[in-house]
Amino acid sequence: MAICNLSDLRSFLAPRQCLLGLDYGQVVIGVAVSDPNLRVASPLTGLLRKKFGADAAALGEIIKERTIGGIVIGLPKNMDGSEGPMAQSARTFASNLLKKADLPVADMPIVFWDERFSSAAVSRFMLEDDMTRKKRLQNIDKAAAAYILQGALDALNNGGGCHA
Repeated sequence: MAICNLSDLRSFLAPRQCLLGLDYGQVVIGVAVSDPNLRVASPLTGLLRKKFGADAAALGEIIKERTIGGIVIGLPKNMDGSEGPMAQSARTFASNLLKKADLPVADMPIVFWDERFSSAAVSRFMLEDDMTRKKRLQNIDKAAAAYILQGALDALNNGGGCHA
């Protein structure tokens, strides 16, 4: 498959397929999953990054365990909308996933979603809930992935187009 626009994503999905949301970080890949109706994103896990092959295999296992039909990857843009080194890392990661023929990811559409404020917003929610620092650190990546995925789901369900 290929990288596509959010507005085209539904045409690639079979009925009741879920979306996987990724917050691609330097240390951890936050992972979230949607419900089959593509309405609600839920945090799933944080994968401690290793080498690309190990990261891709871990994602492949999650995809096999769930009915995943596409992936939404957070694109960390700069405040002015330009793309820096972390955005390029996310794009390279997506490109490498598509080239990994032995994984189900190679056949899936991938969409990028602007994640400029995701970690800050999630941190604010966690602070408002009086979550301890330790608990925030354990949950921030998967919560950010859910925040990213929920933004894409909301736009998808409200007729929104590309936001990356």
